[in-house]
Amino acid sequence: MSSSNSRAARSNSNVAPVIQVERVSRWFGNVVSVSDVSFEIRPGITGLLGPNGAGKTTLLRMITGLAEVSVGSISVFDQQVRNNPDIYSRIGVMSEHETVYQFMKGRDFVKMMGQLRGVSNIDAAADKAINLVDLAEASLRPMGTYSRGMRQRMRLAATIVHEPDILILDEPLNGADPRQRVQFQKLLLQLADEDKTIVLSSHILEEVEQLADTVLLIVNGKLAASGDFHAIRAALDERPYHVRVLCDSPRDLASALVKLESVDAVYIDPDGAIVVLSRNVRDLQIELPRLAQATSARVRRVEPLDDSLESVFGYLVER
Repeated sequence: MSSSNSRAARSNSNVAPVIQVERVSRWFGNVVSVSDVSFEIRPGITGLLGPNGAGKTTLLRMITGLAEVSVGSISVFDQQVRNNPDIYSRIGVMSEHETVYQFMKGRDFVKMMGQLRGVSNIDAAADKAINLVDLAEASLRPMGTYSRGMRQRMRLAATIVHEPDILILDEPLNGADPRQRVQFQKLLLQLADEDKTIVLSSHILEEVEQLADTVLLIVNGKLAASGDFHAIRAALDERPYHVRVLCDSPRDLASALVKLESVDAVYIDPDGAIVVLSRNVRDLQIELPRLAQATSARVRRVEPLDDSLESVFGYLVER
């Protein structure tokens, strides 16, 4: 099965949720970190997206049982997760901050984490996890000699050494260079294709857009939106889409476009392209060829300027 097909299969809402968060809030004194959040997580990759300080790490700590909820409930595999060792054994957690001993060899680090998890055949399990992250040749070197990306991959090996069903990864790509990001992303997609449930926290929009089947957008401790990033953007139809039109007669076509009911505004950018703000892109797509023909404008290209998670994020934060 191809990656795109398997990800499409995982997005099926008929699949039973693995993690259920119901009306959860968490506060510290007078500070509310998470406020009345509810969502479900199914197998595949779920991106927990939001700016620093949005409450993402607090949510992850409650999902893993490391922190109590103030109000509400969290269940994993239909069981309460707090103080439940049986559930802990099915979860692998990779925290945001590097928790490695610089002097320790990579293989020894993975074995130590496996031993803490009660893995029986520790040598075979460590070899399997290290081979998966493609670090067998470096596994006998001290981790202090590793690059940032190598340390992250070895930390992932330590996270999966006990073959958990759920992976909770808090900002795993923070500080990695582009090549390291590609390697790490391929690993996560491979694990997702094995029906693992992966929750990936990030404030970097591009990596969530590239990896996640579902996006949970957290802003100021609240769930601002959920779905794939196209679905999130579609939920913002009250905000205009930005569409860029390249043609050979921009002024004539712009004058015709501004008269459409579906168009809020039109302007011509410094490159001579038309930028259209529309709340009904479907109508714009229908009308644009007709108007181009009527004005004898030859349209060379039509492209959305904000059909990306970065724009969605910006719109939602502004709300």
